Amino acid sequence: MDRLTKLRQYVDALGTPGTADGDADRWPVHDELLTFPGEDEVTRLTRSVTRCMGRLEQALRQQRRFASEVSHELRNPIAALRVRLEEAQLHPRQTRMEDLIDQTLADVDRLEAIVTDLLLLSRIEATGSESRYNGARIPEAVDLAELVSSECFRRVDRLGNKLRLAPGVMVMGIRNELVRVLTNLLDNAQRHAIHEVEVEVGRNGHSAELIVSDDGDGIAEVDRKRIFERFVRLDASYQRDRNGTGLGLAISREIAHAHHGTLEVGKSASGGARFVLRLPLSDHLALSGQVLSYDRANGSR
Repeated sequence: MDRLTKLRQYVDALGTPGTADGDADRWPVHDELLTFPGEDEVTRLTRSVTRCMGRLEQALRQQRRFASEVSHELRNPIAALRVRLEEAQLHPRQTRMEDLIDQTLADVDRLEAIVTDLLLLSRIEATGSESRYNGARIPEAVDLAELVSSECFRRVDRLGNKLRLAPGVMVMGIRNELVRVLTNLLDNAQRHAIHEVEVEVGRNGHSAELIVSDDGDGIAEVDRKRIFERFVRLDASYQRDRNGTGLGLAISREIAHAHHGTLEVGKSASGGARFVLRLPLSDHLALSGQVLSYDRANGSR
């Protein structure tokens, strides 16, 4: 079977419903098309089209999975809302209106939180110049030490935040989004810490580092990648915060990637969790010619 026939069959297969068996059949063909020998024009075109279709295939699979996850997460508060309203309708005399309103508002608050986080994720993932530099989304120079100190000063936390901040650590970014990352990490640490939360800002080579550590139970190594996926919540986290959306760490990693950075988790010196946000220093970012973008997408504790 020649390469063009295989390419046509591969492209046709992309239009079929996405099943595990179908995916298993398509990807070996994808890999074979990329390894066809030769450097003639047709072979190069085949490889180029195959790579493009492979990216499309991955995007479609991610979209289907995301739609399924969102439907599941929205179904629970909607179902709870319906049950309460139907009970009130069936037993109006036994229903305390004040309690019904409080419970209904709690369900609406959860729905609103999920939708707000989903909109933020979509905005970060948006591509094109209009979405990258739209109004307040123009990047600015941000002093990480100043950002951490000012945000911690505004908070009223269960435990004190111990700050170790090196001055003058500058990055280019969207300040509100970096604040969102810090808020997510501090909220997470405050839920799990026993005695203390520590926040550090410093330099490491050409990178700025913002580190948030706690002295809680920590995160098992097997879960350290999974917690950044959308709607993933470990059992301990769910028991401590039943109103969370499960999107906090996913959003934080998306923001880090959009700023050409990384967000990772490890073990703190006290045995708890240690989240490390690494971003390019603003002077290195300028020298390397990188442009802040919002076209990258990756998968709360």
